[in-house]
Amino acid sequence: MSNSIQTIEVHTSPAYTVSIGSGLLRTCGAQLRQLMAPCHVAVITDSTVAPLYLGTVSASLQNAGFAVSSYVFPAGESHKNFDTLAAILEFLAEERLTRTDCLVALGGGVTGDMAGLAAALYLRGIRYVQLPTTLLAAVDSSVGGKTAIDLHAGKNLAGAFLQPSAVLCDTDCLTTLPASVFADGAAEAIKTGVLCDEALFSLFKDGTLTADPAEVIARCVAYKAGVVERDEKEQNERRLLNLGHTIGHAIEKCSNYTIPHGHAVAVGLAMMARSAERLEWTEEPIAARICACLVKNGLPISTEYTAAELARAASADKKRTGDDITIVIPRKIGVCELKRIPVSDLTQVIAAGWEV
Repeated sequence: MSNSIQTIEVHTSPAYTVSIGSGLLRTCGAQLRQLMAPCHVAVITDSTVAPLYLGTVSASLQNAGFAVSSYVFPAGESHKNFDTLAAILEFLAEERLTRTDCLVALGGGVTGDMAGLAAALYLRGIRYVQLPTTLLAAVDSSVGGKTAIDLHAGKNLAGAFLQPSAVLCDTDCLTTLPASVFADGAAEAIKTGVLCDEALFSLFKDGTLTADPAEVIARCVAYKAGVVERDEKEQNERRLLNLGHTIGHAIEKCSNYTIPHGHAVAVGLAMMARSAERLEWTEEPIAARICACLVKNGLPISTEYTAAELARAASADKKRTGDDITIVIPRKIGVCELKRIPVSDLTQVIAAGWEV
């Protein structure tokens, strides 16, 4: 393996390795041969990614001795639903995959979520591998074993935990991303910086994310891996990774998923930082720093949806328990905490951070 490839071990059950570097799609077949005997591999991807990378991945797998089939679904969050999931499951059955076979999720967060959930459900669980092609999937969603689809009531409300067998993050894929899609990933990376420490957060103020994305991805993955190892099923600490997501998911739902996840999370992060500061939950002024960092990386910090609209959409959030909901409060860069509040107070909390 090239010295340019960084590897991070995720010590879950089962454990797996995240590999980050250039050219991994071209060598993915050889990488998987180190993990499993030749078998039938079903590559799940979307209509945007397929023309770019499906041929390369299929050829690499076939050259390594795998039998390969592929399923391509229409790109976009609006297709992350039961209909697409059912079609993938029917495809797997028609292809006669068995429990010794494997799925490959080739694409961004939507593909990773859907292929992962299909792997969890088909035959009550088969192996899958993540090949993230977006910055968002690389720094966040491809690691940790969360899989899900959206319901009419809200985002990611039906899913399962299933850790991948491996994650191969080819940084060459980032060169094909439109600026807005790259910015989606920047939102999750900045969120991780707010959670983690000043050193990581500072990387986003001086252009390091663009200049050396592999280093940023590796540091974000290492942080998330530690959290997931300590709280694999999101019972406590892992819920901190939802910073900005309660409001962000509400924005996505209000927009009928026309606002992409990263942009919505950026607004949620900005609003929660402003709210926490104005409600005197922070240890130091942080809202201006976080908002400036988001803007520098091409992300929005406000929304047209009212606090009441957002609170109503968030009331179906999976972090709700009875009449309470758990939100993530940034106290300072590198220190965040979970705060349980009555759902009836959510409008007021959102309103405190709504205005720029």
